[in-house]
Amino acid sequence: MPSNPLPRPRAPSLAFQDADDGMGLTRLVVGNLTRNVTEDHVREIFGFYGSLKSVELAIDRAVNLPRGFAHVEFESRDDAERAMDYMNNGQIDGNVVRPRSRSPPRGYQGGRRLPSPPRRGASPVPVERIRNFSIIAHIDHGKSTLADQLLLKTGTVAARDMVEQFMDSNEIERERGITIKLNTARMKYTSKRDGQLYALNLIDTPGHVDFTYEVSRSLAACEGALLVVDASQGVEAQTLANVWLALENDLEVIPVLNKIDLPGADPDRVIREIEEIIGLDCSNILKVSAKMGLGIEETLEAIVERIPAPVNTVAQPLRALVFDSYYDPYRGVVCQFKVMDGKVSRGDVIQMMNTGKEYQLDEVGVLAPNKVQVDTLYCGEVGYLAAQIKSVQDARVGDTVTQKKEPAATALPGYQDIQPMVYCGLFPTDTDDYQDLREALEKLQLNDAALKFEPEVNNAMGFGFRCGFLGLLHMEIVQERLEREYNLDLITTAPTVVYRCRTTDGEEFTVNSPADLPDASRREWIAEPYVRLEMVTPTDYVGNLMELANGRRGEFVEMRYLTDSRTTLVFNIPLAEVVTDYFDQLKSRSKGYASMEYKITGYRENDLVKLEVRINGEPADPLSVICHRDNAYRTGRQLTSKLKELIPRQMFRVPIQACIGTKVVASEAIAPYRKDVLAKCYGGDISRKKKLLQKQAEGKKRMKALGKVEVPQEAFMAILKIDREAKED
Repeated sequence: MPSNPLPRPRAPSLAFQDADDGMGLTRLVVGNLTRNVTEDHVREIFGFYGSLKSVELAIDRAVNLPRGFAHVEFESRDDAERAMDYMNNGQIDGNVVRPRSRSPPRGYQGGRRLPSPPRRGASPVPVERIRNFSIIAHIDHGKSTLADQLLLKTGTVAARDMVEQFMDSNEIERERGITIKLNTARMKYTSKRDGQLYALNLIDTPGHVDFTYEVSRSLAACEGALLVVDASQGVEAQTLANVWLALENDLEVIPVLNKIDLPGADPDRVIREIEEIIGLDCSNILKVSAKMGLGIEETLEAIVERIPAPVNTVAQPLRALVFDSYYDPYRGVVCQFKVMDGKVSRGDVIQMMNTGKEYQLDEVGVLAPNKVQVDTLYCGEVGYLAAQIKSVQDARVGDTVTQKKEPAATALPGYQDIQPMVYCGLFPTDTDDYQDLREALEKLQLNDAALKFEPEVNNAMGFGFRCGFLGLLHMEIVQERLEREYNLDLITTAPTVVYRCRTTDGEEFTVNSPADLPDASRREWIAEPYVRLEMVTPTDYVGNLMELANGRRGEFVEMRYLTDSRTTLVFNIPLAEVVTDYFDQLKSRSKGYASMEYKITGYRENDLVKLEVRINGEPADPLSVICHRDNAYRTGRQLTSKLKELIPRQMFRVPIQACIGTKVVASEAIAPYRKDVLAKCYGGDISRKKKLLQKQAEGKKRMKALGKVEVPQEAFMAILKIDREAKED
């Protein structure tokens, strides 16, 4: 027992002991413990924070309900202060331990005023027991399902609260069965190897090629990654792309073989593919079935043993990397970040190094996966902050957070600025919604750095925005989120890629829309972006996919045999040929087995023309496209035919024309509705009938001159619905 007696606390408490030997800063007293809490229970809790020197219990029997004290002495002052700042508020042997209050025990001398207690699950972990990791894989290889099992196994989410794809919180993600946004979750896991409690910060990532940028942002906040490969599908195109990203970030990659319970699983073949294609050592590969919950314990142990801990730089000035953010109507901008150096606490005045803006932190916490507030986050930890940041421009993804009182000398590298590959116009059907659309795009852009937009005015559509995306799926997701989350009714024009043009007077500029393309007489050249397209396919479908690529102006580069049954085809191909329906055709021609991945390689000059669409003699700029001259006739014929099906009939004849300059290359006409004006006539003089017919013809002529044709939304996306291969002659 300690030499100096301690008073009975009137409230749950935790404070430094006022010791005569000068060791008070390493010794804590915990009050208001229930009687059946043993010394082992106290060691279990406080051993989480550092090395213990001694633990003693004392029982106060002066009250009707027995309460106990624990005297905990640490080896070092740092460990004691860490326990002081972040005391666990969990359950031990069924008894709630409430370690802190707003003030020290009544009558106690030498204590200090304590901050408000953290929420449940917010206890700290020494840096050496933190593991930050991502799950990367090709689409549909089981990333989200594996994440669900990790959350269940660690007790982060109760079984009664678990739903499929728990971390895919967005409604669109659940409907489509894909991950669109990165998501984070903090898990606690006690290792079977050493009995220590670890903090595992999981960052789930998308798998579709359009969202590769989300993957790169996730990996920048990690020290390791689980590479999940389907035991029946094997190595796919996006598997390779993601593992190269992980290796570029110097991450420890742990291969995981998923879906081993499937009848078609062939683990030995897939292991050979991973070793031969990627070059990873698979001698200790993890074999799991995320759906059945097999191998999850082994996966957690591998994360603890093989993924390195973050570097301990808590003594340095604060530097935190913002890797995601979103707008909350009550908190303002909420940033998700990783503390690279130093520590950050609630109440600190922080500074955004990119903008120089300063804010006082109202809230700091972790996602477990729901928000859990804490007082301080140390280096290596992943969490969120809220500081009433009202402007979405002041908290950009990739920015560095530091402290005002002790700012960092240099900012973190951040993220490479990404350029959109596909552009389209977004216009509100109601012009009064223009400002609402602008605000919605600004909020979406906050956590989607790949989304770009600028105002655009169109004679047919009115005021709107020209928006840039990474691909068609990215475009569809953004449009759907705008309509659902912000209750907007939008019209989307046909997508185009970014061209480069040079005029005869030497001016060079980019072209994001066919309307921006100058007249042919003023153009010296026009160039389009090319990509290096890699298709991974079973050998049986090589011929089909080569035919597909050749039909899209592709140039064959090479063919590599990954295994006896799998092949990689490499083509250089215009991006415009890929971003429309290429992926659908790839899946169709390979019966769903092939996959693809592409990277921009540069621009090439080509014989490109503007195919202008005219409806009832009026140019319809949103429907115009830029295409190769050799494909202009076929594209024009298919486009006019599709528009004829989609545009509703009028009371007058509506011609639809596809033109290159003044030359009409394809045309269709929508027949008018016809009212039988002779129905009331019977017999008699023919001149009466002629008069009625002539009057009807004059009325239709006036109607055609004054009438406006309303083009439905489906018509603006007609270019995407053209099945090129099926209609080739």
